[in-house]
Amino acid sequence: MPSSTRRAVLATVFGLVASVAGIAAPAPPDAWPGVIGLAVDATDLDRRIVRVQQTLPLAAPGAQRLALRYARYLPGGHGPYGDVTRLAGLTIRAGDTRLAWQRDAADPFSFLVDVPAEAAQLSIDFQYLAPVRGSGERISITRQMLGIEWETVLLYPAGPAVDAIRVAPRLKLPPQWRQASALRAEGGMPTQPGTDGWVEFAPVSVETLVDSPLFAGRHVKTVPLDAPHAAKPVTLTLLADEPGALEAGTKQLDAHRALVVQADKLFGGPRHFRHYDLMLALSDEFGGLGLEHHESSENGLRPDYFKDWDLAIRGRELLAHEYAHSWNGKYRRPADLTTPDYHQPMGNSLLWAYEGLTEYWGHVLAVRAGLTTPEQARDRLANVVAEVDARSGRRWRPLQDTVIDPAIGPGPTREWDEWQRNADYYDEAELVWLDADLTLRALSGGRRSLDDFARAFFGGPTRTRADGSVAPRPYTEDELYAALNALQPNDWRRFFRERLDRVGAPTPGLAASGWRLAWADEESRFQANERGWEGESGTERPQNLAYSLGLRLIGDGTITQVFWSSPVFDAGLTKGMVVVAVNDHAYKPERLEAAVRANRDGSAPIRLLVKDGELYRSVAIDWRGGLRYPRLERVPGAPDRLGALQSPR
Repeated sequence: MPSSTRRAVLATVFGLVASVAGIAAPAPPDAWPGVIGLAVDATDLDRRIVRVQQTLPLAAPGAQRLALRYARYLPGGHGPYGDVTRLAGLTIRAGDTRLAWQRDAADPFSFLVDVPAEAAQLSIDFQYLAPVRGSGERISITRQMLGIEWETVLLYPAGPAVDAIRVAPRLKLPPQWRQASALRAEGGMPTQPGTDGWVEFAPVSVETLVDSPLFAGRHVKTVPLDAPHAAKPVTLTLLADEPGALEAGTKQLDAHRALVVQADKLFGGPRHFRHYDLMLALSDEFGGLGLEHHESSENGLRPDYFKDWDLAIRGRELLAHEYAHSWNGKYRRPADLTTPDYHQPMGNSLLWAYEGLTEYWGHVLAVRAGLTTPEQARDRLANVVAEVDARSGRRWRPLQDTVIDPAIGPGPTREWDEWQRNADYYDEAELVWLDADLTLRALSGGRRSLDDFARAFFGGPTRTRADGSVAPRPYTEDELYAALNALQPNDWRRFFRERLDRVGAPTPGLAASGWRLAWADEESRFQANERGWEGESGTERPQNLAYSLGLRLIGDGTITQVFWSSPVFDAGLTKGMVVVAVNDHAYKPERLEAAVRANRDGSAPIRLLVKDGELYRSVAIDWRGGLRYPRLERVPGAPDRLGALQSPR
């Protein structure tokens, strides 16, 4: 077998042996000799061009053909989301001699170079062309802040696993900027730019580097979330377009501190990191994101994060989700996602556990910490249940099949999103894990819950490498079921496979909670004030008639989604058309709502004038169900198990 594959097998064996506290994982074999120098200049805010210089010590004397790789399969993305087209200007030298390189025809993410016998190291220069306005990609560099994901500014040698290649990174920032990342200076201390703008970091493995992205900006505020002098401190670093967006009240910051406390209680105390930084960018231009890492997380939300705190959630569950990933996904990781480099395809068979369970705990931790109120949490859950229940694609495509979506890569079509299904291993799998938690509680007479599973499965000993970094502990599906059976005997394999593999199965989640899905003719206070955290600045919250007419549309009447087999689907409407008029009057959201209400007795079918390109046509829709917005309501006489699992510990 190839050396990289052999090494992955050995690493797994070593990991199983070193499963007791205090035992470090052995040093990896086949390590790359020397340390790669990496200098990244991120000061060109005008053109968003990042300039990269690398020095690569060579593995062995003598002429050789070397493959340099650009990351293709990205951790956290679970698929081939690297974009090598943003690498430009590649120049490779041995001393003063410029070397020719060629792309591997079978792998465009590999650059092949013939190294002369006398060369001791290579010098590598290139630029990373970050997205600019109008590119359609997420903006990562603005006038006020930037994000550096190290895999975008690095070529690494093929052969050894990425945890066996060492890199000494340094980064130049604009004047007066500060940075946040999990990287540390020599001695393990946080560091900031010197007078020349350069930030110097201690050498780390390629794996640790890629898992330690950096945020930097003009307006930065760091808030400790732990007791002073905590052994493994957790901090919240805020970046914003304007200083005012950094201002938070005591109640708001206390909720973030409570998140750390509640996570400790959920996972049983062990923190499988040396330090952790929740990095949160609040911006109208810096693109929205949420991405997990072992000792930090990248989070991008809008500037109103701290505004109108009691009116809407506005992404506060995101930080809880990404923080929980430090245990579920980074420390304990599905075995088929534990690849030795960023070129081997990742296996996603357990994304319903990696993401679905983390989504469940993210929502639970948010309400336990006070980031959301119980009422907000129920409102969110009602939306999730209603959305999953309305997803017609569940009639033909099982939940398990949706884990293949990341492997498809960027650019899949989503004209009929809820019929095609997309990443349902998040929200539908969240309901499966809610079902599992409630089942555990019912079978054990209230003595066991998923909290006990979290402590048993994710709260074990920390494995450290020789360099002090934390090594993951892979797990399999069988181990997952065995851990659940150890808590409460049950056919857990059958429990999950019925929900993962069947088509047309009932929507899981609420049956034993003491609550049920109900409908109201107006949005709740939280729904009315909520808007998604994803996307570019100014993203408009659509008018949501998903559960009545079966569509969503924005203020100019443009239809953004049509639900399969809904009333508007049957009338021939589709995404991209524009509703021009309602009952002979110009479209306004309130007019369409009034028309839906008026036809409850069937006396006033809804007439729409729709523009499809240059074609106008009229359609009539005889929907009599009125407006429908999801709610949760108590089941009379049933115990409130949902309230019990959401209560602070």
